[in-house]
Amino acid sequence: MLTGRKYRAYLDVWQADYAEQIGAVCRAVWNTALEQRRSYRRRGAFIGYRNQARELAEAKVEHPWLRTVPAHCLQQTLMDLDRACRTYSPWKVNWRARVGRHFWSPSFRFPDGKRIRVKRIGRKWGLAKLPKMGWIRFRWSRPLGGTIRSATLKRDGSQWHISFLVETGEPERSVSLERGRVGIDRGIVQAVATSDGRFFDRAFLTPGERQRLLRLERQCHRCRPGSRRREAVKAKIRTIRRRERDRRADFCGQTAATVVRGNALVVLEALNTRGMTASAKGTMEQPGTNVAAKSALNRKILDKGWRMFELACRNKARHAGTAVLTVNPAYTSQTCPNSGCGHVHPDNRKSQAKFVCTACGHHEHADTVGAKNVLARGHSGHRAWRPRDAPVCEAPTSGNPQGITAPGPRPRNPRL
Repeated sequence: MLTGRKYRAYLDVWQADYAEQIGAVCRAVWNTALEQRRSYRRRGAFIGYRNQARELAEAKVEHPWLRTVPAHCLQQTLMDLDRACRTYSPWKVNWRARVGRHFWSPSFRFPDGKRIRVKRIGRKWGLAKLPKMGWIRFRWSRPLGGTIRSATLKRDGSQWHISFLVETGEPERSVSLERGRVGIDRGIVQAVATSDGRFFDRAFLTPGERQRLLRLERQCHRCRPGSRRREAVKAKIRTIRRRERDRRADFCGQTAATVVRGNALVVLEALNTRGMTASAKGTMEQPGTNVAAKSALNRKILDKGWRMFELACRNKARHAGTAVLTVNPAYTSQTCPNSGCGHVHPDNRKSQAKFVCTACGHHEHADTVGAKNVLARGHSGHRAWRPRDAPVCEAPTSGNPQGITAPGPRPRNPRL
């Protein structure tokens, strides 16, 4: 079984400068190769990884700075670009910029695990030997537990981290149907609600940190672009944001482990998070409405880490022997979960947290009702498998697994 091991790396001055140089060259190769793919598409032609890798080898003769970095890192960059273009098309792949909207933090991979050596030099420290970088020191916070396949070096703010892809040698556990089943409803008030009545949520920033972050953002807008003061303020902002991301990742991982443990089936909603958090500002000809309210909703959705939680569940499921399914979320919060009823109506959900069926009078927490309906659709085979960031699949054209008849067209702004 392949798994990741991430450690905090401590580079010396030369290694940090060289790592920045490798990241800069990988960024240049990515942007050049992406522009080449787009130019080929404009004239109806195609260029793939093999041709670009051959042209990269020829470009090293004319541009010596390409030979100063490990060749495997540049080849891996082209492979990553090829995979991204095949998945999303070249027009949807972003550039890698040093600043601005498409800011890219330096990150590069050493794909040949046979050329990577790791040894432990103490209870809390270890050394890793990477091609052309030599031995780098990292914090030994957890055992490797397997054979190294590749290593990735990434900068997060002012800190560097090294991640190893490790083959543990353990097979993935088979699914045991003797265990329980659980449905998951994701929301913005309660991040995770389960069909058995449990709720999981936490704040990733304290009130004091939020006030300080707002003050720093206002101060950053007042600073002159390119000044040292502005860079110092941005560094403080990145520190708070990194702390927020770490807490969100920790919450998603621990919650996923709690949910997956002891269950043979976990059913999630097939949510198109990218489409749900799209801007509502519209265009000059057709400007959007309620833009500020939609922006606030987008921030709350992204703050809960819905996609990160789904990935964490799939990762934990490999170790626990659990199946993870996704189903169409339409009308799950408006359907009565009572057996023999199944009444669907928008008035069933009185508020964000209150659900009262207008037919049978069943009352329960609305998020728990949504989770129960999600689990029921998973049992009935109402599946909606989808790739990453793909749109939510449509309802089946024939048959109705649950025998539900919708009262009318789906509302434009359904309650979450």
